[in-house]
Amino acid sequence: MTTALIWWAIGIYIVIALLIAYLSRSGKQNNMESYFLGDRKLGGFVSALSYSATTYSAFMLVGLAGLTYNGGVGALGFELIYLMGVSLVAFFGPRFWVAGKKYGYVTPSEMLGDRYNSKSVAITVAITNCLFLIPYSAVQLSGVGYLLQGVSNNAIPYTSGVWIATILALIFSFVAGIRSVAWTDSLQSLFMIVSSTVVVIVLVNGLGGFSGFFEKIEAAQPESLTVPGNGFFSFFAFLGMTIPWFFFSLSNPQVSQRLYMPSSLKSMRFMLMGFLVFGFIYTLVAVSWGFSASIMFPDLENADLATPLVLSSDLVPPVLGVIVMVGIMAAAVSTIDSILLTLSSLFAKDVYGNVSRKKSDRMQLRVGKIVIPIIALLAYLFAEMELNLIAVLSVASSAGLIVVVPSIIGTFFWKRGTAAGALVSVIIPGLFVIIVEFFQIKPLGLASGLWGIILAAILFIGVSLATKAPEEKATEFLSNIKQELKKAK
Repeated sequence: MTTALIWWAIGIYIVIALLIAYLSRSGKQNNMESYFLGDRKLGGFVSALSYSATTYSAFMLVGLAGLTYNGGVGALGFELIYLMGVSLVAFFGPRFWVAGKKYGYVTPSEMLGDRYNSKSVAITVAITNCLFLIPYSAVQLSGVGYLLQGVSNNAIPYTSGVWIATILALIFSFVAGIRSVAWTDSLQSLFMIVSSTVVVIVLVNGLGGFSGFFEKIEAAQPESLTVPGNGFFSFFAFLGMTIPWFFFSLSNPQVSQRLYMPSSLKSMRFMLMGFLVFGFIYTLVAVSWGFSASIMFPDLENADLATPLVLSSDLVPPVLGVIVMVGIMAAAVSTIDSILLTLSSLFAKDVYGNVSRKKSDRMQLRVGKIVIPIIALLAYLFAEMELNLIAVLSVASSAGLIVVVPSIIGTFFWKRGTAAGALVSVIIPGLFVIIVEFFQIKPLGLASGLWGIILAAILFIGVSLATKAPEEKATEFLSNIKQELKKAK
């Protein structure tokens, strides 16, 4: 795979993606709902592909492949548990959707603030989300940096890849807001799933067919086909990684915000089913790539280079390799631009909107657009730190975001939940997760994500029972959600 071929492929992708982003412009994106939610009119097909591209980013074909390279088949179980967690969308998704329709929510933190009758809750959750999503944003940029560095054999520096991803994400975010992101996501997800599946078929055939493929793994690294295998996926390590991932669809605002966007509950169901099919195929693809790299390149110092080296290997035709490379890059960009939009909406709606006197919808939109490049710059600076193992860093970010899950569950199912309970359960466990991750410690052998959800649940319940709940607001909210669900069905 020559450097010239790589640059030509990137250039063609940019032209096509920009054209689609421009064509996605429909009407004027002059308010928060239009710019950040696409007027709540996304169809099921676009929603499914966009949800898939946003979720399965650089983490999958770079991070999960690297995780498989390091830990073996345990990575498959790790990701399948995530897919099981998406079943939460079937349960909570309709409730998010009707709440958004009924009350006009733009962000998940806005919903929590309203439900608990507290601006402080909305502000705190929004700031917490911003704090933990910046590293996850950087993960996507790092994925592109490692990818282009690897496939070009260091001819394209890591920093160049990070810059390309940052600039593209900014452009797609500004062209037409979430509408351009959704349409470019759709292109990118179809591109990814088809090209990456073809590469798996080529790799498996090149390594001796299906049976020969696993015989080579068993001969070279038999421990990679068992759990805990080489010890990477010990029981508590596996649990610490999977629990935050199980709640990903609720805890990550760039994902839960998309539950406000489908045009109907039928579109949401289509979105969920499409995503599950996409996710299952993509999981098998990423794990297969990781195993292929362990056969072909057994002594890598950085497992995140497994995918780039596989794509640039002799087994993969250069044209096919560069096509998949563009697909992975596109996936990373689709996630970072979604996060940019989500974080900017959180800041504009829940921070600026709750502390400023000039908080008109138009002014909030203006503030949101101003914040987008600032967030992108922070993510870029974080990515330049070149922290190893993308998958682990992704899970660490999810460990910090998981602290909001008890408050979300209480929003729909516990009238007794209070603003004080929500605040304490987000702030204290969030700080604890930061300390644990910063010092790389595991109190009692438990990872930060486990401590986060355990402490958040205990504090939310305990403090809520000790403080006065907004009973009138809770009764009204839950009653309206119940009625709207009946109407929608």
